[in-house]
Amino acid sequence: MIKLSTLRQTECSLHSLNKYASLMTTGNGYMGIRASHEETCPLQTRGMYLAGLYHCAGKGETSELVNLPDLVGVQIELNGEIFTTAGGEIGDWQRELDFATGELTRSLIWRSPNGAHYRISSRRFASAAQLPLFAMTLTITPLNRDARVSLVTGIDATQTNCGRQHLDEVQLRVFGEHWLQGIYATQDGTADVAITSWCRVSGAASTCFTAKNRQLLQHNVAKVAAGESITLEKLSWIAWSDDRTRSAESLSQQGRTELERCVAQGYNALRHASDAAWQTFWARSRVQVMSQDPRDQQALDYALYHLHIMTPGHDERSSIAAKGLTGEGYKGHIFWDTEVFLLPFHLFSQPDIARRLLRYRWHNLPGARKKARQSGWQGALFPWESARSGDEETPEFAAINIRTGVRQKVASALAEHHLVADIAWAVVSYWHATRDHCFMAHEGLELLIDTARFWISRAVEVNNRLEIHDVIGPDEYTEHVNNNAYTSYLAHYNVAQALNFARQFACGDEAFVSQAERFLQRLWLPQPTADGVLPQDDSFLQKPVIDLSAYKAKAGKQTILLDYSRAEVNEMQILKQADVVMLTYMLPELFTPAQCLANLNFYEPRTIHDSSLSKAIHGIVAAGCGDTDTAYRFWREGADIDLGDDPHACDDGIHAAATGAIWLGAIQGFAGLSVRHGELHLSPRLPHGWQQLDFPLRWQGVSLHITLDAGQIRIRSTSAVTLYLNQQPLTVDGELTCALRDFYLPTTGTATTEGR
Repeated sequence: MIKLSTLRQTECSLHSLNKYASLMTTGNGYMGIRASHEETCPLQTRGMYLAGLYHCAGKGETSELVNLPDLVGVQIELNGEIFTTAGGEIGDWQRELDFATGELTRSLIWRSPNGAHYRISSRRFASAAQLPLFAMTLTITPLNRDARVSLVTGIDATQTNCGRQHLDEVQLRVFGEHWLQGIYATQDGTADVAITSWCRVSGAASTCFTAKNRQLLQHNVAKVAAGESITLEKLSWIAWSDDRTRSAESLSQQGRTELERCVAQGYNALRHASDAAWQTFWARSRVQVMSQDPRDQQALDYALYHLHIMTPGHDERSSIAAKGLTGEGYKGHIFWDTEVFLLPFHLFSQPDIARRLLRYRWHNLPGARKKARQSGWQGALFPWESARSGDEETPEFAAINIRTGVRQKVASALAEHHLVADIAWAVVSYWHATRDHCFMAHEGLELLIDTARFWISRAVEVNNRLEIHDVIGPDEYTEHVNNNAYTSYLAHYNVAQALNFARQFACGDEAFVSQAERFLQRLWLPQPTADGVLPQDDSFLQKPVIDLSAYKAKAGKQTILLDYSRAEVNEMQILKQADVVMLTYMLPELFTPAQCLANLNFYEPRTIHDSSLSKAIHGIVAAGCGDTDTAYRFWREGADIDLGDDPHACDDGIHAAATGAIWLGAIQGFAGLSVRHGELHLSPRLPHGWQQLDFPLRWQGVSLHITLDAGQIRIRSTSAVTLYLNQQPLTVDGELTCALRDFYLPTTGTATTEGR
């Protein structure tokens, strides 16, 4: 077993209950189970989510990831006293998530109000080998007196999404002394869920069942001598389907059949099988760092653990939510985060997963085409927020302003259209990394041409040229502007790549070729000023500047909006997150190192970093400019968005894109990985505190393993591959070690794209 770091909690804190419930989520890409405690605690938010299972609760709502009936909860009564962390005294508290196996364990001693002492310990995991399987145990040991122990658990369907109920009960059943099953349907009848549980308490426990108020429960009572232990073992099989040709009864039978097989093996054997699947993942993915700060390795292990458990590799009709499967934030919707911040990890470690994530967008092309038509454009306009379908899931209005009573219209779905080009960028990135001819000839080309058609129809004729008006760039504090540099350059790239691949794959649509050529010739691309600064949009450089230091100190809290309205922020040089700097990251071949540095130096002081996406990009660009101290500072601050001291940093779920950014910062920032003109480049720049960086990589069917230190690079490959080390070509076939001093890094780069 590969030895990995862990995430430990050594004290019981009611203030950070929900933060750690998110951080310590157990999952496998099919399901995610928040790390809520077994015992009742009114302050914690329980949650179990299945990738792709969405439902809209009613008028004025949008589809959200359904919070399923709870399986974790156990009412624990010891000699008539209900165990709770809010009563009595807690001692010897230890809770740990093992990244190597995905198992969450907890151990504590409870001193009850009447003076009895008990050791309480639990284990749980979501199987990486059998995705619908969730297993847990709970052990009670009276320490200083005999005890009457009562354990009540089962399937609790009173669980809701912040008060919204999405499931109707269809059937509740018990079988024998240990089996429970609940069948549920979404209220619109589009999906069925079958939850089957097997619960057994060791020793001479008496057992009975109740079904009342949406709770199907097993009640267990046993007498336990001091020093002896009693253990509840609970295995559950959670199956669902939105295939209307499949009956709920077939889900029910499958659950019982599969769980019977699991019960015959038991918790430990099931966990060993899951461990083996985790071992395979870590062997092909783990990034290792020798650092002066041990938190750096923990951050990398944490990031890859969550990248694995949030990704529905089993189902290409699902994608990665902004909070993964760890909470209800953003209603479980999918944003551009997936293609830009999360897909690259899979692309360079397990490209078949990246392919499925792109096919999710391809499956949803009909909805994107419909949205474009409804807005008066052609091609495909993907929703800003997506769920299972291709429909737009962004709420039309934000929350009600409690002072004015007025709802503010949400502009993202109306104007934040760069998502369209971001998806095209990801398609081209996949092609370069895989040369997957079959995908590009079918899904890839269709995605590229439909997104290109959108931009061609989106441009307007102004001053004898084409411009793109009324958009919102990645900097969401600047709304409804013309010629946003990020959007225009990515749109140009989108159409250029669509035209390139249409010719390469002999697409015979002459009308499209003609339209694309005209668009590329006439689209206006904002140009750098004399000092190399690229205007964010037509008006940004004319707006006033204010001191943002107080707001930057509280990055992520959006405190600027406590002092200024959104309209006022829109009229100042204030960025929520990287915009032009993001552009230099996305299309590095278009900008010289001097231009990248000029834009970084100009825009960073104007950026609050109120988005979790921002600091990582500034860090990667800073590393590319040779400033590894700044790059490392941004990388650490990005890692601490969830892992830092804020007790409520991720109450409603982790920042999924920030986990992807931890990997991006290490590999693209410090190892200097980039793809330029379809070629793989490495320009290593390790920060001062890192002695070595070691990571695997997949490139065009070849498995690579790269080890970097301050003076040399060692590359192992499964077959011959050519890459560029500090812009000099290098062919590796087997194993090669090079001194970095022999590969001089030029100080000048390629010229920027000409304006039109």
